Amino acid sequence: MATTADDVWQLLAELATRQSELTAAQKETDLQLKETDLQLKEVSQQQKENAQQQKENAQQQKKTDRQLKELGKQIGGLGAKFGSFTEGLALPSMEKILRQRFGMEIISPSVRARKEGQHMEIDVLAYANGNINTAYIVEVKSHAREDSITQLKSILQRFRTFFPEHKDKQLYGILAAVDMSPELREKTLQEGLYVARINDQVFELDIPENFQPLSY
Repeated sequence: MATTADDVWQLLAELATRQSELTAAQKETDLQLKETDLQLKEVSQQQKENAQQQKENAQQQKKTDRQLKELGKQIGGLGAKFGSFTEGLALPSMEKILRQRFGMEIISPSVRARKEGQHMEIDVLAYANGNINTAYIVEVKSHAREDSITQLKSILQRFRTFFPEHKDKQLYGILAAVDMSPELREKTLQEGLYVARINDQVFELDIPENFQPLSY
């Protein structure tokens, strides 16, 4: 079948239409690629911003950790200073009580002992030899709690292990506190321990007339 001029023009028209469609499709593809590239750039920028934010957060966390650590040191130091202040406040008046009322000859503050990997700390240790042959252990607290009794009793019960030279002495405990509830005072006395409380910046024994201390 012979190809006419009309067939050629129709074929050219179809080719032109297809070319136009391909060009439009290519433009659409190019536009989508540009949009995708833009999105990738935005994602990359967001990732950079996120990484920067994470870095800043990490730096801030380190700064916060340092501040918390320093605050912990300051609080610990303050507690130690307050404890030392309380012990220093207690010593002169407790020394007077131990010498005048109980006849103690040797009074030593802040006694520390170590034996076989174990250690013991005593706020005040007082003792006398000879006819008296007695020792007193004073535990000083700014705020006495129930575990203060447990702590003092533990020291009394282990005392002769660390100080065998005093094994033949009668041994008594005194809980001296700036602040102590009436209930805790009663429990301390029931355990056979002396109670000393502060009055006008001076520690005084706070025990009933019929009080019978327990010798440990």
